[in-house]
Amino acid sequence: MDTRILCIRHGDGPMDDRVTTWCGAHQVRCDARRAWKGDPLGDITEDLAGVVVYGGNYNAYDTAKHPFLKDEYRMIHAAMTAGVPVMGLCQGAQMIAHHMGAFAGAPDHGNHEFGYYKVTPTAGGRGMFPAPQYFAQAHFHTFDIPEGATHLARSALFEHQAFAVGDRVLGFQFHPEQTIAGFQRWMARGHEWGRYDEPGVQSPAEQTRLMLQHDAAQGEWFRGVLDSFFARALP
Repeated sequence: MDTRILCIRHGDGPMDDRVTTWCGAHQVRCDARRAWKGDPLGDITEDLAGVVVYGGNYNAYDTAKHPFLKDEYRMIHAAMTAGVPVMGLCQGAQMIAHHMGAFAGAPDHGNHEFGYYKVTPTAGGRGMFPAPQYFAQAHFHTFDIPEGATHLARSALFEHQAFAVGDRVLGFQFHPEQTIAGFQRWMARGHEWGRYDEPGVQSPAEQTRLMLQHDAAQGEWFRGVLDSFFARALP
């Protein structure tokens, strides 16, 4: 039976991220849906091997302002209940935490992470993060670790960078799915939005230096995580 990964996306950019390319390399259908454009997310079916909730510009708690988020929460709940692996990336991780009753939103310190930042494993995260590693980041919101979850990693500016709930739920504050081409698009938009004026944000020169230095390792790490987390999708 053909398998699919439901990819809940919050933008209209090119689908050249590492989840999409991983699906293509393993003959898994990347079932991209955009609830914000009216796409139905459907239901849990036998061919559904996993769910990825991508990052975006929507606040995890803004269901009244953005009613489509309610359908995304419905799917997150249904997948978690059915034991379907669910991975959240940035906004997606914040949504999982919020769904589980934890805080998600802007922290009091007001810092941003936009660039490539060192992420350090906690004692409970050394299996997933054998050593500190740099990852792409683009956020100023955060999440608390949900009850029953394991805190996996932190950075200097944001204490909560990753969590797991058993072996079927993962939340990453950072963007391991991002490629050099994708991050360069973000850099161009960062200039438009004035994001380089925010506290904690790296300069474009520093972003480029760290991106070129760490992108390959980020990609290798994430492919390994995808292989393990979505193993049921593989033939």
